[in-house]
Amino acid sequence: MQRRFILKLAAALGAVSLFAAATAAQADDSIKVGVTGGPHAQIMEVVKTVAAKSGLNIKIVEFSDYVQPNAALAGGDLDANSYQHDPYLQAQVKDRGYKLIRVADTVTYPMGIYSKKVKALAELQPGAKIAVPNDPTNGGRALLLLQKQGLLKLKADAGLKATPLDIVDNPKKLKIVELDAAQIPRSLNDVDAAAINTNFAMEAGLKPKQDAIAIEDPKGPYVNIIAIREADRNKPWVAKLVAAYHSPEVKQFVESKFGGSVIAAW
Repeated sequence: MQRRFILKLAAALGAVSLFAAATAAQADDSIKVGVTGGPHAQIMEVVKTVAAKSGLNIKIVEFSDYVQPNAALAGGDLDANSYQHDPYLQAQVKDRGYKLIRVADTVTYPMGIYSKKVKALAELQPGAKIAVPNDPTNGGRALLLLQKQGLLKLKADAGLKATPLDIVDNPKKLKIVELDAAQIPRSLNDVDAAAINTNFAMEAGLKPKQDAIAIEDPKGPYVNIIAIREADRNKPWVAKLVAAYHSPEVKQFVESKFGGSVIAAW
């Protein structure tokens, strides 16, 4: 009787151990990925479908701004995010001390300049208001685009984080209006032109190739990325996530869905 009881107890404990191991394995294969609305969210839905084939379950968490996804990732509420370019991540790491790293390139969204008041930049009148993102990297990106279009000139050493204070020549005395990147599409009625990140432009129903009066060269430093916590770099799900994103299915979706407004960067 005693021996039979011990055997049953051992079997029960073994079953509990197997269940715990299976649960842990299942937990390891379930991750939360943060995205912003629009193309990033749409692409991640395809990534989710592809990843499921390798046993990786992705829960997509959508955000409406650029600040919260990194805070949520650093705080442990997400396992990864896919919404930002590397200069933005590096600025956040430096400014906020996040231990986050880039693990893969995703897509490029060339920034565009849009207007409901003029059909070309040459039509801008002196003192025209130009909206740009208020975060350092995307704000600098917008100013560099305006410089390339000949509307202003920046200090030679301004770099990717140029600010309005770095403007050294402004022939039309343009007024630079700094706004939250996600809110800029809604400001088009209130300004003469606006530099808008493509994901927010498309979310607002704008078509970069048709509607932008100027657009950024896609071969720049602003390729978007997948970011994770540094401590997770060797976890098996990371390779699965990257492989799913870099799959032929996702590339085909990007090319067919966005018609060149979003460009696969792998």
